[in-house]
Amino acid sequence: MAEHTGKGLVLVVEDERPIADLLRLYLSRDGFGVHVEYDGAAGLAAARRLKPVACVLDIALPGVDGTEVCRRLREAGDWTPVLFLTARDDEVDRVVGLELGADDYVTKPFSPRELVARVKAVLRRTAGPPDPSEAPVRLGPVTLHPARRTVTVAGAPVALTQTEFDLLAHLMRRPGRVFTREELLASVWGYAAHGGTRTVDVHVAQVRAKLGDAAGLLRTVRGVGYAATDG
Repeated sequence: MAEHTGKGLVLVVEDERPIADLLRLYLSRDGFGVHVEYDGAAGLAAARRLKPVACVLDIALPGVDGTEVCRRLREAGDWTPVLFLTARDDEVDRVVGLELGADDYVTKPFSPRELVARVKAVLRRTAGPPDPSEAPVRLGPVTLHPARRTVTVAGAPVALTQTEFDLLAHLMRRPGRVFTREELLASVWGYAAHGGTRTVDVHVAQVRAKLGDAAGLLRTVRGVGYAATDG
């Protein structure tokens, strides 16, 4: 049963009931509504039915695993923020999860307070009505529309996750400015780096892949970070 409160509904899909109960407790304390499912198929159905503000998905779910749930949501055009949970502290698993369109990734054991902070960070970036006065940002063939949260390349729409959009917007608004990975984590994700910045690298790679022929817009500055080219 879904519990509805003011901050919106978070869907938790986690087969370990003590962890699911802990997440329900901490998210509810922070003002979120929470709906819990214990397997992937039920989680996918709930995501489609309930339209949550965010999904917290365990990767190792019975039946349909968390990565497949995320894949099916993205293929259906559902870009609800997704945060993965996993017991596998393996970088390959992490990268695969992010490439499927996840917005963040937390490895067990984790602090429930940190996970709630991560959920709030991804939602904070898209909270409130867009500013209709904010003009589109154009660099080469890429046009970013902040008010609509859309991106086009030579007029063709590009589907980005919430985090991918925010990363591209942050770079495009300051063309030529080189940002370190740590700066991007703080500004885009809303938290400091804890043991690595691979998340930034994977998201930049994903944005480049989606930009296609315009991938050169995002420049790697070896040993420093990334910048949007101003031509």
